[in-house]
Amino acid sequence: MAHINQEQRYVITIMLRQGKLQKEIAQIVNRSPSVISREIRRNREPKTGAYESSAAQRAYERRLKTKPKFCKLTGTVLANVKDRLKDDLRPEQIAGEARVLGIPCASHEAIYQLVWRDKKQGGDLHTHLRNKGRSYRKRGASKDKRGIIPGRVDISLRPAVVDQKERVGDWEIDTVIGRNHKGAIVTMNDRRTGLLRLRLVSSKEAGVVTIAAVESLSPLAHQMHTITADNGKEFAEHQVVAQKLKINFCFARPYHSWERGANENANRLVRQYFPKKTDFKAITQEQVQWVEDILNSRPRKRLGYRSPSLAYNQLTQVAFVS
Repeated sequence: MAHINQEQRYVITIMLRQGKLQKEIAQIVNRSPSVISREIRRNREPKTGAYESSAAQRAYERRLKTKPKFCKLTGTVLANVKDRLKDDLRPEQIAGEARVLGIPCASHEAIYQLVWRDKKQGGDLHTHLRNKGRSYRKRGASKDKRGIIPGRVDISLRPAVVDQKERVGDWEIDTVIGRNHKGAIVTMNDRRTGLLRLRLVSSKEAGVVTIAAVESLSPLAHQMHTITADNGKEFAEHQVVAQKLKINFCFARPYHSWERGANENANRLVRQYFPKKTDFKAITQEQVQWVEDILNSRPRKRLGYRSPSLAYNQLTQVAFVS
């Protein structure tokens, strides 16, 4: 349907002065109430809040002049868009940057369409998008049972003392993924002291991650109480971990990464040494151990500038003596 015209704006002005409701105005000008509401909201006087037809028409014409013009994805425009995509910019960023610089560019929707066409033709532009062109299920798809972890224990059932971060032995666990989703580093940290355990694994398969976690944490099992993980399928064998280490294994709520904030921070520290797109097949457990030793010996402000290793040893000795 066409935009609101000048004559209709005049009718809206007169009816508003008569105290008519927007629903009544919509019936007279043959538009939906939402269209009338948007028209009044966008084109009323900024200072007074009043709607007047001539001022509303001028506001509409100003927006029309500044509205981005259609631009075909050809020639130099196409070449620039492809270059910026290969710089890992999102289509919204490419279109927005072009507007700021005043250079011709298509809309971000047109750039997405370019990417999808290129993908169908065997191109690689989609690999530069943040999700690599993969589609994701909506978060509200509650009836979809794919990815549900059997026997999952929600964080709401975790002992309240864990939230206080006052005792040693409450751990968090996650994985840092290598290039092309091949290989991973299992990251495990004590919430109280930040003591870190890192283990290189060949894949994110639940069995592989379970073995790595149990082998890495077994020497500390007698001082452990809980482990909290995200909802990744690599932790599907959580019950094995809980049984082997004799601890409680809990899961944070989906999309609540702050419930494992210490582990998220640990992952960022690990990424300083193994950035994204690092080929994990080209590194060794010895290199991972070297990073673990560095991070465990680094002074932390929240520990009074003690290192995680020193804080852990001091606190566990005190606990043992008491």
